[in-house]
Amino acid sequence: MKKLALLLSFAFVAGVAYAQTPAEKAAPAKAAAQAEKPAAKAETKAAAKTHDVDAEFVSFDAEKKTVTLKVGTESHGAPAEGKALAQAKALKAGQKVTATCRDSAEGKHEAVTAIKAAAAEKPAEAKK
Repeated sequence: MKKLALLLSFAFVAGVAYAQTPAEKAAPAKAAAQAEKPAAKAETKAAAKTHDVDAEFVSFDAEKKTVTLKVGTESHGAPAEGKALAQAKALKAGQKVTATCRDSAEGKHEAVTAIKAAAAEKPAEAKK
């Protein structure tokens, strides 16, 4: 009986040791894959182009998360994301703003990422 118990315990230990071996080989592969993911995200963010647009704030739809801005005589709607969601809630219709827009690789507007109230122009002081 002791011999059978000893044989079974050796078989169990060998099975555990064998099961551990592939995980150790897979760990470096997982680490390499995880190291590549942040690099890919950084390239995506770097590839995204942004630019500022001076416009007039028209409206914000919180349910659809869209912002409507008037540039010149045309009104444009775009999805709002990131900081723009919180900033748009504080704006009023007709207010002059500077919106930061994210563009696709083709140069088309994808979303508004930030909206700031335009700096009020100071009237020129009269010299005496």
